[in-house]
Amino acid sequence: MDKGFSNPGLLTSPEALKEMIGDPGLRVVDTRSVYDYAAGHIPGAVHLDVYGISLNDTREGPFRAFMWMFRSLMGARGIGSDQKVVFYEEDSGMRAARGFWICEYLGHENVSVLDGGLKAWSAAGYEVTTVCEEPDHAEIETEDVPLRHIGAEEILRSLEAEDFVALDVRSDDEYYARVARSARGGAIPGAVHVPYKACLDPEGAYQSAGKVQEIYVLAGITPEKTVACY
Repeated sequence: MDKGFSNPGLLTSPEALKEMIGDPGLRVVDTRSVYDYAAGHIPGAVHLDVYGISLNDTREGPFRAFMWMFRSLMGARGIGSDQKVVFYEEDSGMRAARGFWICEYLGHENVSVLDGGLKAWSAAGYEVTTVCEEPDHAEIETEDVPLRHIGAEEILRSLEAEDFVALDVRSDDEYYARVARSARGGAIPGAVHVPYKACLDPEGAYQSAGKVQEIYVLAGITPEKTVACY
């Protein structure tokens, strides 16, 4: 189903993925917990915990080491430069999006998110399996794309710029500091708050491009601005 996005290849529908299952050039990656993966997953999928390592220092040195670890981790899970990679979780959520962004930062262009996740896959009547894959080692040999990342220092320097927006996509509880998942609760000063779930339909798949654009335009997120998502 074409939802009208200018870059539709960033999403893969369950129907399109079903047609690709069995292709040796495909790598499907399940980003849910290992327990959920073991209970049932898309045939051929490998498991990858994209939150298995974390970083609390976005300066250049620590960040480069962090991404080097992810390059190695993905290779160990059989994710290589010569494959089409599709990340998924229960719905169109933050885990699949994190895996997608990491690949994009590492320069792997042929990567997408399963629209609607496992929920959409199952709703379409497609099978799940408990057979776990043991992938061969692979390599992501592309160069990093630094422009796909922005560190805390650069955000701080940009906060007063009229053409810059810090976009907070976390939950209401995190934004309003009712829940703290870091040393301090709250948000970046002046950040625009649009929870990522606002862009999903009731089934957990992405809404149409027109609806998503409407949501962001109402929040002041327009094409001429530099947007830093967090």
